Amino acid sequence: QVRLLESGGGLVQAGGSLRLSCAISGHSFSSYPLGWFRQSPGKEREFVATINWSGSSTYFADSVKGRFTISRDNAKNTVDLQMNSLKTEDTAVYYCAAPYSTVVSGRDLDDYSYWGQGTQVTVAS
Repeated sequence: QVRLLESGGGLVQAGGSLRLSCAISGHSFSSYPLGWFRQSPGKEREFVATINWSGSSTYFADSVKGRFTISRDNAKNTVDLQMNSLKTEDTAVYYCAAPYSTVVSGRDLDDYSYWGQGTQVTVAS
């Protein structure tokens, strides 16, 4: 059974940083892209970032580009999201996700079959 478990969320002041981690168990996703999404109250779940299988290629939503980085450790089956210069509009529940196939872009919600339970990030002004 595939399980994804996020950690590292919390309350931070605007301009601060947080690092989210996602531990994956039940299946090795070392050949798959991995992704992070977020969802704010009343809004659709939206793409944040994705990383390819080797970690050599990353892609970010325009809203977080230049502030967030994504990394992975295939030996540990983990994917992290480093969030810097946080803004109040970054407040959301953040989800890590793993796809159903190795040949997806990783940028679309529909690419993913496996989701964590989410971790709350609150950025105070």
